[in-house]
Amino acid sequence: MMKITRSWREQKIMLKRRFSNLCDEDFEFEESQKESMLDNLALKLNKTRLELQKLFAELQTY
Repeated sequence: MMKITRSWREQKIMLKRRFSNLCDEDFEFEESQKESMLDNLALKLNKTRLELQKLFAELQTY
């Protein structure tokens, strides 16, 4: 299980700095649509869901 040390806001900022094709709208979701938002992020970044999970885990180490 991944330990979350950064806020969602911090993670969004870090991802937007790293991937210039991301915008605020890419991170918007209703609680019931979180999985859909993550699928859309993975698609936009051309990554699998596993790669996306690893990316979020990596953000926790900065």
